[in-house]
Amino acid sequence: MKFIQYNFRCQIVLSILILLSLGISSPSFSQNIRWLRVSELQSFINELGAEFEGEGTTGNQNFFSWPTQYSTDQTMTRGKGLWIGAKNFDDPVEGKLKSVKVIASGLRPTDERPNMIFEKDLKLVGKFYHPSVVVDDQNATVLHTYDLLDSLDENMPWDREVLVKFNTSMGISVTRRVMCFTDPNNNNYFINEYVFENTGIYNSNGDVKEQTLEDVWFYFISRYALAGVSSDGWGSTWGAFSSVWGASTIYNEFGKDINSPEFSDPVSALYQMRGFYAYYGPNADRTAVSYDEDWGCPDEADEGVLGSAKYVGCVTLHADTSPTNTTDDKRQPRTTWFINSDFDIMQATESQYDEVFMQRRYDFMSEGHPDKSHEEYVGDDYPTNYTDPDRQGGGGPSQGQGFGPYTMEPGDVIRIVYAEGASGLSWEKGREVGANWLKYYNSSGTPTLTLPNGSTTSNHNQYKKDWVFTGRDSIVQTYRNAMDNFASDYTIPQPPPPPSEFVVTSGGDKINLKWTDNATSHQNFDGYVIYRSEGNVMDYKTKYVKLFECGASNTVHVYDDTSAARGFDYYYYIQSKDDGSTNTVEPGKPLYSSLFYTLTSIPATLQRPAGNFLSEIRVVPNPYDIRARSFQFGDQSQYDRLAFYGLPPYCRLKIYTERGDLIWEKEHTKGTGDELWDSKTTYGQIVASGIYILYVEVIEDTYANEDKYARQDILDDDLKVMVNAGELMYSQGDLIYKKGESKIRKFVIIR
Repeated sequence: MKFIQYNFRCQIVLSILILLSLGISSPSFSQNIRWLRVSELQSFINELGAEFEGEGTTGNQNFFSWPTQYSTDQTMTRGKGLWIGAKNFDDPVEGKLKSVKVIASGLRPTDERPNMIFEKDLKLVGKFYHPSVVVDDQNATVLHTYDLLDSLDENMPWDREVLVKFNTSMGISVTRRVMCFTDPNNNNYFINEYVFENTGIYNSNGDVKEQTLEDVWFYFISRYALAGVSSDGWGSTWGAFSSVWGASTIYNEFGKDINSPEFSDPVSALYQMRGFYAYYGPNADRTAVSYDEDWGCPDEADEGVLGSAKYVGCVTLHADTSPTNTTDDKRQPRTTWFINSDFDIMQATESQYDEVFMQRRYDFMSEGHPDKSHEEYVGDDYPTNYTDPDRQGGGGPSQGQGFGPYTMEPGDVIRIVYAEGASGLSWEKGREVGANWLKYYNSSGTPTLTLPNGSTTSNHNQYKKDWVFTGRDSIVQTYRNAMDNFASDYTIPQPPPPPSEFVVTSGGDKINLKWTDNATSHQNFDGYVIYRSEGNVMDYKTKYVKLFECGASNTVHVYDDTSAARGFDYYYYIQSKDDGSTNTVEPGKPLYSSLFYTLTSIPATLQRPAGNFLSEIRVVPNPYDIRARSFQFGDQSQYDRLAFYGLPPYCRLKIYTERGDLIWEKEHTKGTGDELWDSKTTYGQIVASGIYILYVEVIEDTYANEDKYARQDILDDDLKVMVNAGELMYSQGDLIYKKGESKIRKFVIIR
């Protein structure tokens, strides 16, 4: 089964989003998108019914991220597709009877798409507006850019919904709803509801051709690629580039035989469940590790973290038996074959005029079930025993699901609902397992290796593989949660709402956090919990630490973080929680509001008061030695950082080389005594070893100037004259600086 390759800031985020909405990644196929960014599973949704390959926002242009708390690059999907086909179609586009017609949205964009799909509506609907999150008077949530509601529906049972409507040249109009939930038991899947109606509308003008559609098939394609953060597409991380395209993805489908014990036995984990999942398989391009070592794609050169110990896929929740019988047809989907992602009928060459081409597509859409799953076909000797070009290629396979055949008279409707989700080994557990495995891999230690069943082993590769494979149970539980949610008509328990306002303020001896009390009115409210990360946020190396927790009996709405240290960046989130009495999946365990509602995207820092005199200015550390950098500010994301302490509240900072070249400058206007420098020039170049000069010049600030005139009563007559002449400025207390006064400090960098 070893696979081989064949041939922040808000302004920045806003710019990216604008470029995406304009279709910058593929100018000929531009379309609008909406984001689902409030749960652990995050993705964009386009207006065409399926998200195309190449639409993504990361370097590798993949999407559908989980667990997003540890980076938006935790992507799992290369592309999706929706094909609709029928036989004996009286085509108003060409004015002739066709033996078959197939129209397509995805897998790839195509010049023919605008002649087949006619967009009508795209909306992001929310249950409530996302909270206001502020750090040091700045907007500090990415939701301010991504979570832009088109409308509000306080009565809907889910947190967010993307509503998509479009017509097709088949005369079938499509309404798609993608529903997102944020409670902890349901925040890792979306529910997709498709309603297909035979309206007869076949062009962008709204012209109608009424006819009965025969042998209609609805075919969904999923091309998963579970490289995620292990390979960003540019070779800067540890995974194989071919995994970005899905070359190492393995699929397993189930539920095709409704008479089998696994489907019909109530004690079976797969009882009444039909769907599939995909996961990462070892990749031969990973030459540093062997087949047995590559399960989970460990970062063998760093900390051993498992980059791809997760599963993703779909479970069918409902498929109409017929337009006149809306009961769930448990025999659907009737087609579950996998298909080569690079097969010619999967390329961007689709045509609604080429009947031979469309017939080939239709044959795959309606071909039924394989005798074995892709997982079984591949086996451990792949690729020597499996070379079917229709099914497996250099870019790996895609999983198809075909629903049909249906006969649809004018006005008839078919409804199909499925959940798409992800689960697997938690990122924290993946760190632990990977770190233990790594010690055996590089012979640096022999920690106890405890297997999921509680026994121990000395086989570090088997240990890691067993933990990775617990993801099978996790994804099945995810599907079960989605099925229960759907069966309950979405009446699942809800956590308290997040605070509507969350304000973080940097201070001299603490960082102050304040929030509103709107969650206290929730029936089972039981307090708050606050987490903090140091150095980075939503990165695969981020570590979140619980800082504070309170219950209903000791609820507060302010907290001072006095454990922060100077020179570090801190990010926070706060969650409301209930008492656990409503949790039906894990009774007694509290339900928490989504952390993404309040997660800060701008760092808070511990800041010193301004210095009393220019003589107090210091450069820390001095000298700066790269060999000891981890002992200063710790985390790698904060390496190469120097701090300037004891600054005036308003001053101009300049750094020169020993020969007098200006390499960096900044106006310090925070009114504090601290400023940080990342040892880079203004143009982003890391400076070399040498002696450098810090020049600090007192400047006048508008706010300081206003404060100065308001407080002339504390100055003697001589100083008042100087103030009125614009020669002095001062800040907190009685600090007085002469405008233009300056000080230099020399410091050394050793690399």
